This record gives sequence, structure tokens and C-alpha cells, in this order.
Amino acid sequence: MRKITLITTGGTIEKTYDEHTGELANRRSLVRRMLSELRLEDTEVNVFELMSKDSLQMTEADRIRILEAVRATGACEEEGTGGIVVLHGTDTLALTGQYLYDHLDGPRVPVVLTGAMRPFEMKQSDALQNLTEAIFAIGVLPPGVYCVAHGQALPFPGVRKDTERGTFVKG
Repeated sequence: MRKITLITTGGTIEKTYDEHTGELANRRSLVRRMLSELRLEDTEVNVFELMSKDSLQMTEADRIRILEAVRATGACEEEGTGGIVVLHGTDTLALTGQYLYDHLDGPRVPVVLTGAMRPFEMKQSDALQNLTEAIFAIGVLPPGVYCVAHGQALPFPGVRKDTERGTFVKG
């Protein structure tokens, strides 16, 4: 049985629309609903709801909390068959990924950050694709810190969001 820890932090991937106010915001985690749409053979996903924030509102203290949550899963202690997926807003995903890369001191499992350019609840969202790719990537990537989205697995350092193309790139 493959074990994956999924840490939610909010971001566009989990934003919901409020019909009364017309607001698109982070209110609660939607990841369990997303996971229910996937067929994951011999895979146990443990969800840890850390925060529910737009990544543009994330602070240094939030990045420290994410780092501590990743460390608490045992990412640096013992090599295993699992890994960690961090759901994150795309606007500052690269900052958090770089922060984890700089402070993890050699993870023993893949640590994959992913998000979405369009919320899960919207048509033509990339949320479910990116979550699926991140879970798959955990099983094939060597230990390290990665951004996985839109058919790519990009290792840190040097990952950035290309706003014109609406994806992540190296360099």
C-alpha cells in the first residue's frame, strides 16, 4: 500500500463561489471531493488541512507552518514508498517551493507542490488533472522538491510561474 500525505493550504484550486455575494474565496478544503472522483488503487491518501488561504496573502510565518507540516510527516527521516503533496495557490507556489527546497535538508521522499489556474468547481479547471499528476508523480519521482502541473514535473530550484502561458517553467 502506497501512502501519501496531502497538505492543503488553499489557493485557487480550492476556491468556492458564493452565490449570495458573488465572491470566489477559500472557505473550506475541497480536496476530499476531488479525491472521491479518482480511482487510486493501493493508495492511501491522508489529508492534513493546514490552512485555507489565497497564496497572495501567505506570509513568512505561513511558509514556516508548511515547512513544519512537511517535516512532521517524516519527509527527512526515513526513506519510504510514500511522499507528500502540497496543494497551494499558484501565485506564490514557486516561493514556497523554493523555501522548502532551501530548508528541508535533503528530503527522503518526493515533496510535490501543485495548484490550479482555475478553481475545481469551475468548468475547464486544471485542478483535478494537476492533483492526479501530483499523486502519480509521487510514485515515480526520486526524493526532492517539485512543482507538478500541466503534464510537467519541475524540480526546484528555479521554478517560476509564467503568467502569459498560465503554467510553470524552469528558469
